[in-house]
Amino acid sequence: MSEGLFHLLRSRFPTDLSKPFLILPNSTVMSYGDIDVLSACMANALAASGAKPGDRVAVQVNKSAEAVALYLACLRGGFVYLPLNSAYREDELEYFLTDAEPTVAVGDETARQFKGIAENCAVKSFFTLAGDGGGSLMAAAQAVGQTQLPADRNGDDLGAILYSSGTTGKPKGVMLSHGNLASNALTLHRLWQFSPNDILLHALPIFHTHGLFVALNTTLLNGTPILFHAAFSSDDVIADLPRATVLMGVPTYYVRLLASPKFNRDVCKNMRLFISGSAPLLEETFTSFVERTGHLILERYGMTEAGMITSAHPDKPRRANTVGWPLPDVSLRIVGENSREQMAGATGEIQIKGPSVFSGYWRKPEKTAEDFTADGYFKTGDIARLEPDGMVTIVGRAKDMMISGGFNVYPKEIEALIDALPGVDESAVVGMPHPDFGEAGLAIVTMKSGKPALSCDDVIAALKGKLANYKVPKLVVVADALPRNAMGKVQKNELQKTYLAAWHTGIKNQAR
Repeated sequence: MSEGLFHLLRSRFPTDLSKPFLILPNSTVMSYGDIDVLSACMANALAASGAKPGDRVAVQVNKSAEAVALYLACLRGGFVYLPLNSAYREDELEYFLTDAEPTVAVGDETARQFKGIAENCAVKSFFTLAGDGGGSLMAAAQAVGQTQLPADRNGDDLGAILYSSGTTGKPKGVMLSHGNLASNALTLHRLWQFSPNDILLHALPIFHTHGLFVALNTTLLNGTPILFHAAFSSDDVIADLPRATVLMGVPTYYVRLLASPKFNRDVCKNMRLFISGSAPLLEETFTSFVERTGHLILERYGMTEAGMITSAHPDKPRRANTVGWPLPDVSLRIVGENSREQMAGATGEIQIKGPSVFSGYWRKPEKTAEDFTADGYFKTGDIARLEPDGMVTIVGRAKDMMISGGFNVYPKEIEALIDALPGVDESAVVGMPHPDFGEAGLAIVTMKSGKPALSCDDVIAALKGKLANYKVPKLVVVADALPRNAMGKVQKNELQKTYLAAWHTGIKNQAR
């Protein structure tokens, strides 16, 4: 029996294939039978174009029902799905195609740039797939038969490659097997207590683990409908919430919902679960959401290399600033200096082992070996604390860590204090070069609407009473907004570039 992810998902389709799978805002419905047939036709079209099991299929298209069918087509054909952010530019795309060497590339109808790069990178076949369901891939799918025998895949066979964010160095291709993806989906489906009555509201992008694997795979295992939005809009989501039971989002979504006067308890009365991830959720957002809706947001923690790692539980109390317990099949340890496992309450790096942890980086065996311990644990680079009740609190990223005057400084600790200051909306602290300390902190602060900006001296004075001096930022600037990627994560490398000149000027003035 095949251990491929498609076989697992297909086995969970409802017996009545006419039942809805994707419900679009214009009331168009793609049933489970429709997605089954279309994915079979697409798999046949990809095979006819030269793709063989194990070959990569690079995809940079807008979110659509047909794009979901393409994902399933790759799984059932045994092709390796390679989703690419629609915001990637020429140099990035050239790097990905050169590194992954896909046999087929699929782009939006307007993606002439992508087509040219694919041709230059010797990609064998190029198709288009438009957001409205048109394009050459659909034409090719309509020209082939609807009968397709899904490829026989083992759990260790490669199912997808997703590239890491590349905030330091070149992005790395994270190799995810059919077994990795299947185990994580099954665990989350059980843990989050999906039932035949659930309807997911899907507003996330589908080139990322959250919207692609977590949201789609868990719902496909459930055989129930998805209210499928091309993008997040507060008004559109609020309009559809009464029909949904589960929403998966990034913290920005919940902030935007709270900013709408239309968002209230009545709108949420049918909801069972609000799930947040991909970026830290501020305590203020968590608390305001409870007060407005009566719902406790369920936080979870994951990464491209392992899918979801920890999660709060639907049937247990939840609290702000924690991301729940390790998943039942995840072995998690907190490791401090000298590779010693830490006791509860101590801070260290998260290391994990389990069936969802990736098999390695594409064509980078040295980097793979570097990121795994001798006993097989993956070194996540995330700094956390294990609470007495077993819940995990994320402190920050190891790569965000500063060493100032010989002391380790974790930005999240400072950011939490700045965010609590009157009038502050949010903050980001980044390490910057310093002539005396090696590194020192720069704090970028945004203010709530209508609130006067705090001065650098105000913020520093407030922090000095709560932090050791080596943790206090040397400079504070006020900005209109913090730059974020498509999943809502603050791009700290962009902040370092943007404020480098201002940093040098400010440090020089302080030295005078």
